[in-house]
Amino acid sequence: MHPDLEFALSLADTADAFTLPRFEAADFTLGWKDDRSEVTEADRGAESLLADRVLAERPDHGFFGEEHGLQGPHDSPWRWIVDPIDGTSGFVRGIPVWATLIALLHDDRGPVVSVVSAPALGRRWWAASGEGAFANGRRCNVSDVASLDDAQVNVTFSPGWDEIGKTGALVSLLQRARRARAFGDFWQHCLVAEGAVDVAVDAIGVQPYDLAAVRLIVDEAGGRFTDRHGTPTHEHDSAISSNGHLHDDVIALLR
Repeated sequence: MHPDLEFALSLADTADAFTLPRFEAADFTLGWKDDRSEVTEADRGAESLLADRVLAERPDHGFFGEEHGLQGPHDSPWRWIVDPIDGTSGFVRGIPVWATLIALLHDDRGPVVSVVSAPALGRRWWAASGEGAFANGRRCNVSDVASLDDAQVNVTFSPGWDEIGKTGALVSLLQRARRARAFGDFWQHCLVAEGAVDVAVDAIGVQPYDLAAVRLIVDEAGGRFTDRHGTPTHEHDSAISSNGHLHDDVIALLR
């Protein structure tokens, strides 16, 4: 196994051991950020644990997390990017669809390894560049559905889609599809990687720590991951993943 992937999996173990008991016992206090998104001490505590390990065991690597920002060497070409609890809104309401997202990026190579760990679901996905993607140890492959009329399509609505005048286009996309779903957050993209969902359209306003880990998993499963304009990236404020066959059709519908 890629040594940095092995390390990333151990980081996920650390996060799970901290977050899952707090979720099961509802052992947290709800707070709010300036953007009115939820945050708890479980988010902040998990990120601190992961940052401490990275800075101790990979001292030449940078670390960027949702809650505490950039730590470690700012000029390193290597950077870990972490969302300690993706899906905090579900976490605080007892919904098990939340996960710790961990990715290692290189300035020139992009995402190199990633782990998405959802302990309340009993699910974990991981990938290394050139080595494939896996879900609980089983190799992931995207679907071969080639028509939107036959597709399972997931859409995450958000006010940002209204602001750019594209909510109607999203509705049209769902009407074209065989089945419409709304799993949300990390899970929609992981389901694309597994071949269970054919297209996932994320909210407007996503951040790199929401996307870096799932991007590599989708790519390594044979899919495509871009922003809403079709640019392959995890650094813009929108994200679409697909099995590849349907991607251009979706981009055209949303253009």
